[in-house]
Amino acid sequence: MNFGLDKMTCIEDLRRVAKFKVPKMFYDYADSGSWTESTYRANSRDFNEIKFRQKVLVDMEGRSLATKMVGQDVTMPVALAPTGLTGMQRADGEILAAKAAEKFGVPFTLSTMSICSIEDVAENTTAPFWFQLYVMRDREFMQNLITRAKEAKCSALVLTADLQILGQRHKDIKNGLSAPPKPTLLNLLNLLCKPEWCWHMLHTERRTFRNIMGHAKNVQDNSSLFSWTAEQFDPRLSWDDVARIKDLWGGKLIIKGIMTAEDAEKAVQHGADAIVVSNHGGRQLDGAPSSIRALPDVVQAAGSQIEVWLDGGITTGQDILRAWALGARGVMIGRAFLYGLGAYGEDGVRRALEILYKEMDLSMAFTGCRNIEEVTRDILVKGTYPVPEGA
Repeated sequence: MNFGLDKMTCIEDLRRVAKFKVPKMFYDYADSGSWTESTYRANSRDFNEIKFRQKVLVDMEGRSLATKMVGQDVTMPVALAPTGLTGMQRADGEILAAKAAEKFGVPFTLSTMSICSIEDVAENTTAPFWFQLYVMRDREFMQNLITRAKEAKCSALVLTADLQILGQRHKDIKNGLSAPPKPTLLNLLNLLCKPEWCWHMLHTERRTFRNIMGHAKNVQDNSSLFSWTAEQFDPRLSWDDVARIKDLWGGKLIIKGIMTAEDAEKAVQHGADAIVVSNHGGRQLDGAPSSIRALPDVVQAAGSQIEVWLDGGITTGQDILRAWALGARGVMIGRAFLYGLGAYGEDGVRRALEILYKEMDLSMAFTGCRNIEEVTRDILVKGTYPVPEGA
């Protein structure tokens, strides 16, 4: 296997290198779904069924993928999704990914369950980033998280709505992955085969959930952190909480985890500025439809009242173009940038973004468009793409 960064021509190349370099328990954490993983696989597979209409002899000069997401200028309609344990794919992973996103001109979203803290990322970047909120039973801690994000000048809050309870992921159980991780003997032996990962990890102090450690009540070590996280995700979270969170935040609010027209309408009613069509990467309800199949119904329900984005299964720039053509005004990528991070750190994230940009740009040109704002579902072959129910 040639590990040269210049030889990485697709996200799959980065995935293979990441699998080689990252310890099994952390690679599996990123590259897995719940139960049978049927939804996880469908997220990517269903994109491939959507075909493009090629147009020729059109002016292809002066192309642009630039647009806005919740009022923020972006080089292309992509944001880095919030992903837990990012700093275990590579030491200081959240900082490295945020720096790559800033240089490329796309937003980075920091997870509540990150290894690097809000303050860590703020101290190492200059562009505002987004913060993703999990609602915990400890409401004082949650309110403090929002305050810390405001103090760090985060420009949007992403409320994850589909993780009130945790889906079961067989690989994590078998690997002994918990919060914090409790590696098995086999995984400890596996670490010996990952010298580059170990070297980087030895040179950082960021190896636990720094948004939580020292901030939540009575959480001062890994033992207390384990018991705290085991009981903190709040199954009582409801639409009634959204207005209160929006008031506490006072800025742009994005709700992630919308899969139905009914929930899209409720998000509009409760003041969200954007919604993300997402099944949590196939990691929660196995057997749910893929994100791209759910997208048309949500777009139709939302109308022009709110921005609709998509998350899940994006492995190519063509997937982003397909999502845009079906009404998404942005996407969030998770695994695609995590593979780059695990493989090459900050340079790998940058390479992942470059790959996606080039694939999207060339595909847009082949369909006869020069500006992303001109792209509609007319670039797609009828009968190959999902349509709203009843259409």
